[in-house]
Amino acid sequence: MTIHDAAPEQPTRLPDLLKARLPFLRRDTLQRVPDVVEALIQAQSTCHRRLGTFLPSGVSPEARKKRLQRCFQDQQLTGEVFLDVLLPLLPPGKLVFTMDRTNWEHGTQPLNLLVLGVVLQGFTLPLVWEAIPHSGSSNTSTRERLVARLLKHLPARRWKVLVADREFLGRQWFEFLRRRRIKRCIRVKGSARVDSDRLDEVYAGLPAGQMVAMAEKEAIYGCRMQLVMARSPEGDLMCLATDLHVLDAVSTYTFRWSIERSQPDYSRTYATSSRTRPVTTAFCAFHWS
Repeated sequence: MTIHDAAPEQPTRLPDLLKARLPFLRRDTLQRVPDVVEALIQAQSTCHRRLGTFLPSGVSPEARKKRLQRCFQDQQLTGEVFLDVLLPLLPPGKLVFTMDRTNWEHGTQPLNLLVLGVVLQGFTLPLVWEAIPHSGSSNTSTRERLVARLLKHLPARRWKVLVADREFLGRQWFEFLRRRRIKRCIRVKGSARVDSDRLDEVYAGLPAGQMVAMAEKEAIYGCRMQLVMARSPEGDLMCLATDLHVLDAVSTYTFRWSIERSQPDYSRTYATSSRTRPVTTAFCAFHWS
């Protein structure tokens, strides 16, 4: 099986799909997993008590609970197994990927997870993740390890861009992505400096709903990248370091909010600018829909 296998043209029953993709799984696992996946979709919850109500009827609540426990504790069901099922079903061509952290609780135990996923129809589908053994931000080695893990299954030619927020900064990280031939669209802090000038000071006067872009690539965190600044109608300044075309940067970055419930509106009218340090002068306006 390769990642280039075509997705089925007609709907396929999940048990048949699992059996075709994962013939090495035990029969009881092949019977159990589809029921639990369907229950997860219907319940929109990971609470075992709630999930149990969506399992096939005819068995006691205690039996349903044990069925769930066996599924979630099945050592055959590794992350690699699910990648073998999911990746061949992704649409062909280049894909947009997002990286972010998410916090969960396992009972009373907090979980700080670094997640790398693919954007599909306005949602992010998690593909690989790693638990961070401390609170707060991830480090560069953890990010690199996660990207390298997915690259084993999806080569860089399938990556249109990686989108990430202000947590994921640094020269080593930026250079790692460049060496792996992954295009970047990463929000940088307003306090970041270009030739000793702070971005939030240089663009303090940028009007709401407008975008400016430096005419030439500039060094940011040790890497030469295109810098794009936009201010939302609410007044929030967004600074992006990217390998994308200026006109694509802001619209692509908004995919990052597919991980979350809502997104700011960096809206309709923008201007492209050339930079004469530290003054920015607009020379072209366009509409972005």
